[in-house]
Amino acid sequence: QAQLVESGGGLVQAGGSLRLSCQASGRALTVYSMGWFRQAPGKEREFVAGLVWSGGGTSYADSVKGRFTISREMAKAKVYLQMNSLKPEDTAVYYCALQAWSNKEYDYWGQGTQVTVSS
Repeated sequence: QAQLVESGGGLVQAGGSLRLSCQASGRALTVYSMGWFRQAPGKEREFVAGLVWSGGGTSYADSVKGRFTISREMAKAKVYLQMNSLKPEDTAVYYCALQAWSNKEYDYWGQGTQVTVSS
């Protein structure tokens, strides 16, 4: 069983930056990948960025490519999302997620952190 805790959300002006952090914990933690998702009011939750834990390969939604960067600190079991050049349309609750096995969906989710970008 894994627990995920996000931090780093807040209010920022358009063009600004924020860094989200996600701390993973749990006994005998198994991690294939970790990712960030977001959900804006009235919209479906969407994938933002993902990172394969051992190899470090990354993937991004087209809407954030070139602006957001996902990274990890393996020793601390933490994953980050550096968000630059933020836009009002990035406003959402951001969720950290953990995929324990490559042949399964994301199994564990954090509680979410609010990011609000003002114009």
